[in-house]
Amino acid sequence: MKATCYRFRRTTIWMAAMSVVAGVVAWEGLAQPEPGLSSSTVLARGGGTTIIEGGTGKSGGFVPVLTTVGFHAERNGGSVTGTFECLARAPQNPTGSASAQFNVNAMYVTGQITAATLAGDMATLAGTADITGIGAGTNVPFTFVVRAGGPGSAAVLTTEGSARLVFNETLVEGSFQVGVKHRDD
Repeated sequence: MKATCYRFRRTTIWMAAMSVVAGVVAWEGLAQPEPGLSSSTVLARGGGTTIIEGGTGKSGGFVPVLTTVGFHAERNGGSVTGTFECLARAPQNPTGSASAQFNVNAMYVTGQITAATLAGDMATLAGTADITGIGAGTNVPFTFVVRAGGPGSAAVLTTEGSARLVFNETLVEGSFQVGVKHRDD
């Protein structure tokens, strides 16, 4: 009788444990998207170094400007979320021997992306940003239009603060991706 009771308890415990495991596996299946599908879709992402066409412009004496840019936008359900960062640097002494040292923070844009549209290999990202330096302000509306690709790809940053500023940029190093295809494995 003791041996039968022991086997019964061991079998019951084993069955209970297997039921818990089966329940966890079933719950995980419900909580996760099917393989190959994603609960969010990456719309655009990228980063690298750009050079601004015309530098600081005629009024600034055409001083060259390099930027470090990084962005990521995704659609999750019905909303678009993401971040945008852009640090513009200029040389401290553009006419002297140190002109290749881009160590002056000319502008810094840090923002949240709240809208995005895709058209072929181009994305238009929009949101609001806090800006220091040129065009300084808080909650400044911006758009960033970007073409997918590596060095040579184009981007245009437009800020709508106290003055509308447009920066035509060419990617020197890095990569911009639009309509990113990926799997959650």
